[in-house]
Amino acid sequence: MERHMILLATLLLGGVLALSPRPASAQQPYYLYDRGDGIPTSLLGTYVRKGELLAYSFYEYTRDSTHEYKPREMGFKGPRAGEDFFGKLEQHEFLLFFAYGFTDWLAVEFESAVYTTATLKKAKSDPSTMPKKLREDGLGDTEMQIRLRWLKEGDYWPEGVFFFETVFPLQSDKKLIGTQDWELSPGLVFTKGFGPFGTLAFRFAFTYSAKGGDFEFGEYAIEYLKRLSPNWLVALAFEGEQDEQSIIGEVQYSLSKNIALKVNCGFGITKKAPDFAPEIGLLFRF
Repeated sequence: MERHMILLATLLLGGVLALSPRPASAQQPYYLYDRGDGIPTSLLGTYVRKGELLAYSFYEYTRDSTHEYKPREMGFKGPRAGEDFFGKLEQHEFLLFFAYGFTDWLAVEFESAVYTTATLKKAKSDPSTMPKKLREDGLGDTEMQIRLRWLKEGDYWPEGVFFFETVFPLQSDKKLIGTQDWELSPGLVFTKGFGPFGTLAFRFAFTYSAKGGDFEFGEYAIEYLKRLSPNWLVALAFEGEQDEQSIIGEVQYSLSKNIALKVNCGFGITKKAPDFAPEIGLLFRF
């Protein structure tokens, strides 16, 4: 599946790159119409410019009716404790995101789930000593990224951005929330704008986990961005990681020059992906 997605994205970008370019406007090239000249952040449809600080405060709810778990890995014993079961997981997260553009080719970002609650309902077929409901709360995933634009977009070629993500192991005693071991993820983003058609991006990363010492193919995504007017922006993404794939839709509305409302929702299209994950927040630009 992963190889098919990479091939599809390559063919898609190759096909649209063959289109004839449109005349550039007086303000900016036609291919920057949807997003401007900023560096892409890890937020869908969000870019940071040189000397600009982004601050995003948001809430996200996640429901996963087929959350995979092993009772033994959760610290419980009993019959079949080493087997995989599928329980129902619900999460509420309140998050903060910051990004700053140092130059037109270098940006950094920070994101943290400052407060998370997660409740896992035990599978009916699970005979282990795990309680029917397991609940945790506190600090969730906390990460930082550095983003380097090594290739500027042109009429016939895409923009290239390298990123390196670090997820901090701040919840070593938790099972449902936060991250228990260091996670490192290098990756690339290729973006190409096509004026009235919209903007396409292809993203992929590799992941190293200190827990297992594994270095493997990680998250990948194909994203579409379209500016409908000076105030309205829509985005659509297909993203996956291993055997989890989801579709995400987002709408952005500019409340003022420096404040935007972001509303999106993800829908799982494979068994192990969350059923749905709505998100709402305010984005501030300084």
